[in-house]
Amino acid sequence: MKTELNLPFLVLGSSLIVLWISVQIGGFVGRRLRPLRDDEREDFSVVLTATLTLLALIIGFTFSMAVSRYDQRKDYEEEEANAIGTEYVRANLLPAADRARIRTLLVQYLDQRLLFYTTRDPHELEQINLESTKLQTTMWSIVQSAGLAQPNAVVALVVSGMNDVLNRQGYTQAAWWNRIPPGAWILMLALAICSSFLIGYGKRRLGTALFSVFPVIVSVAFFLVADIDSPRRGLIRVRPQNLMSLADSLWAD
Repeated sequence: MKTELNLPFLVLGSSLIVLWISVQIGGFVGRRLRPLRDDEREDFSVVLTATLTLLALIIGFTFSMAVSRYDQRKDYEEEEANAIGTEYVRANLLPAADRARIRTLLVQYLDQRLLFYTTRDPHELEQINLESTKLQTTMWSIVQSAGLAQPNAVVALVVSGMNDVLNRQGYTQAAWWNRIPPGAWILMLALAICSSFLIGYGKRRLGTALFSVFPVIVSVAFFLVADIDSPRRGLIRVRPQNLMSLADSLWAD
């Protein structure tokens, strides 16, 4: 199910089909198997209203979850850019040889972080993560050696800054893994199917096109939630503008 939720357009198409079929099944049951009597319509309206209200609350709650995760990914992108930029400046506190190596590695690392935010290819992402890990290991080895050779407060600033660079990458990765739980999607889909069935069951006339509006509206809402919650496949994505701005300033340096 996680694979499908990474494809917002698949969520849109599949939910539209499922909900439209649910409306048709409800209409068939209401016409052929168990027609709704006139004296039952008032009670039926209460049940339908309660179901639709609950569905709206669940969709709103899930949308809020998706937006909060999107904002979190944006915040960590900004923090990553700040950490890399700060460490690039603090590299001036190192001896000349280490300073040049750290700055070169930081620029290469920044390029990999930009690719992390922009790639859609899972195989390319694996290579990006491997290269990022290698660069992290190399950079940490350099500042660790400098810290052991000169254990003073000045070099400690560089070590602390590199620690922030490594930590921010971990926080970013955790934020990109933090998705809406599949259980929330299952509950939301189940309520949508029940609502579609009840709408079809309660319609009075055969073939009324207005009842197709509900599956479309709900499917679009599902699409929006899936799109915001999908970091790589959605239309709404985190643009690494802070990292890009930092890259422009470093390349001009």
